[in-house]
Amino acid sequence: MAELRSKVHWIKVQIQCNGEIAEALAEVLGRFVYNGVVMESVTKYDKKTHDAVPTGEILLSGYMAVNEHLEEKRQELNEALWHLSQISPIPEPTYSPVHDEDWMAAWKKHYAPVPVGEKVMIKPAWDKSGEVSERIIIRINPAMAFGTGTHPTTQLSLRLLERHLVSGDVVMDIGCGSGILTIAAIKLGAAHALAVDISEEAVGSTRENAQLNDILPAVVEAEKGSVEEILTGRFMIQEASLVMVNILAPVIIRLFELGLGDLVSQNGKLILSGILDHQVEDVLAAAESRGFREVERLSQDDWVALALTKSESWS
Repeated sequence: MAELRSKVHWIKVQIQCNGEIAEALAEVLGRFVYNGVVMESVTKYDKKTHDAVPTGEILLSGYMAVNEHLEEKRQELNEALWHLSQISPIPEPTYSPVHDEDWMAAWKKHYAPVPVGEKVMIKPAWDKSGEVSERIIIRINPAMAFGTGTHPTTQLSLRLLERHLVSGDVVMDIGCGSGILTIAAIKLGAAHALAVDISEEAVGSTRENAQLNDILPAVVEAEKGSVEEILTGRFMIQEASLVMVNILAPVIIRLFELGLGDLVSQNGKLILSGILDHQVEDVLAAAESRGFREVERLSQDDWVALALTKSESWS
């Protein structure tokens, strides 16, 4: 294990399953991995149509940090999967080491700056080229594949953010990950941001990336926690004019049950992403039952993001 820690910071966990159990499995996996679970539709190539045809299988991926808690977390994950397998059969997860030098080298070789929407450009920290740009530059120091701006859920969130953020807004980023949405909000004109995540690694990454983008700690409050901690008054603000959540649909619905809607000020906006197209109605039902209405919907691949507003009459 000492040799593994010297070379690897992350273990990639993958499980391929049928679509019926994917959501439940993603919810379980999400308790043990950093910054959420990626769900991808497994396809096969059709020689006649030259299209990628969905097989009905879903590939779930997540990352576990290599630290003193790794083996304990892996054992807990295996136990949780065993209990779930008593309801429905589950394939064994695969665990693959991700070497930082390999990941960073691949990024430097293949990653190109990512323009998002009409205003934003995401660049890795080491890319100093093209400093003169009409777009707002956001620099990210990636430690892993999440939070780099390449995933559709992040891009959809950024596109909605630039459309609905009002200069001077106070914003919240629930499940901040790398902090990319928080940083974008500040650079687009937000006055202050609270970024929270249940992962200490994510909080550290958000702080690092905020500093990389010359954002002062007084402007971005990055702390460990979630909806419940905000509502109990643990942080500087308990309400915001714009709240962003880029996680997964089952988690978003559970956050509504925990009081997510109470974080949004009257007539404020709520941006939700990480929603597969077949999950939209369930998320909307949870939102509408708490006084929100849809104002915009964007989609990319199988993913959907929503912008909602809180009714003035809701209390």
